[in-house]
Amino acid sequence: MPSYDRSALSRRAFGGAVGAGAAAAVGLPAAAEARERPFRAAAHRRAKRPNILFVLGDDLGWADLSSYGSPHIKTPNLDRLARQGVRFTDAYSGSATCSPTRFSLYTGRFPGRTEGGLAEPIADRSVGLEPTHPTLASLLRDAGYATALIGKWHCGYLPDYSPTRSGWDEFFGNFGGALEYYSKLGLGGEYDLYEGDAEYKDLRYYTRILTERAGEYIQRDHGDKPWLLNLNFTTPHWPWIADGDEEESAEIVRRIKAGQKGALWHKDGGSVEKYTELVQDLDRSIGEVLRALRKSGQERDTLVFFASDNGGERFSYNWPLSGNKGSLKEGGIRVPTIVRWPARIDGGQVSHEPVFTPDWTATLLEIGGARPGPAHPLDGTSLAPYLLKGEEIAERELFWRVRGERALRRGDWKYYRGKDGADQLFHLTDDLREQADRAVAEPELLAGLKAAWERTDKELLPYPATSSRDSSRASSRDSSDRHSR
Repeated sequence: MPSYDRSALSRRAFGGAVGAGAAAAVGLPAAAEARERPFRAAAHRRAKRPNILFVLGDDLGWADLSSYGSPHIKTPNLDRLARQGVRFTDAYSGSATCSPTRFSLYTGRFPGRTEGGLAEPIADRSVGLEPTHPTLASLLRDAGYATALIGKWHCGYLPDYSPTRSGWDEFFGNFGGALEYYSKLGLGGEYDLYEGDAEYKDLRYYTRILTERAGEYIQRDHGDKPWLLNLNFTTPHWPWIADGDEEESAEIVRRIKAGQKGALWHKDGGSVEKYTELVQDLDRSIGEVLRALRKSGQERDTLVFFASDNGGERFSYNWPLSGNKGSLKEGGIRVPTIVRWPARIDGGQVSHEPVFTPDWTATLLEIGGARPGPAHPLDGTSLAPYLLKGEEIAERELFWRVRGERALRRGDWKYYRGKDGADQLFHLTDDLREQADRAVAEPELLAGLKAAWERTDKELLPYPATSSRDSSRASSRDSSDRHSR
């Protein structure tokens, strides 16, 4: 187990990772922090299998919620969710960009286990999540759940790839990595709003549509079946179009239709103020969905999970982390994460356990009574014994790999290699900003973590070679934004 002083950690901002001086700097209210207590399972409660509402924000930074320290973004609904459940301070995404993290969630495995997971992100129709691969949805469906995905898929395109081919009974949303919020035009200028595998016309603001659809699904009569709803918002992903920004929307659409490549990236738009609008709208939308859940009478028996698919973008508030989306520094992979299940888990708690996306797949499968087959073993660890029985999580290694970067966390220590090829070592509890490289001071520890990373890497598929033309395209894309992801 990581050597955290949990009683001390609970009194500090973000669980104490940055110390008492930084607590004031990042702005987490002392009164709010005092209300949280270190996580402790309510071990003797029993409940039926829960409904599962799994909500993802898109490119939301670790400190973009007021409950995680944002001094200017107000998120009362997500803050309330945290007060009613468990807030995780050391939770990570499965990768640093959109589609690889979604692969890790849907399969419970490292993205590099599958060909589609090697795309960072998926940008064409050549790869996707193979319909033959078991998923969170297909396994829960086989265990008796109704399943639906509403929102962003980003794990492959029609005609070969779709949520309805991978275990979800229903799909309503977009296939690609981004779309303009009103017109629903995607990165290639294509229309990208679907119900099932057929286009669906609705030119209202996208976040409103997804919120409405989610509420309708939750309040539907599902008979005796529990349900899984993956609700994947595109908010606050670019373009920086808030509800009501129809003139800005029309200008982006004009540029897309004129053939201007990269118009959707909105490089010349946005601001901290506009980003704040988007995040606060996401919070309001989740509040509406949670009110629909309460109205349906299912709140007690529904496990609600909220997180981001990767670290924040250029307008995110990520302090005190270094790096952002696309990087394996903490700012690219550490994400806000909240879990609430009133029937089994007490509220007002905080957990400092290092966890990442594949863990949640394993956890939900165990709680839902589903089991993966031996042909596709999970890379995550089920947290059900920890959450429901109070069992300790054995010390283990969290692994990440993206083109040009590598990272591995064991306890307080993180091994990192960036694009410069230098192996670095950071003690995250003492140095959350990853500024004090301990590689020279701890050569044996560095060697052990590096060897552990390389052992796992050998099990994964190699990245396909890129042509000079592809490399040039990637370089151009990266230099302009890096994130069509």
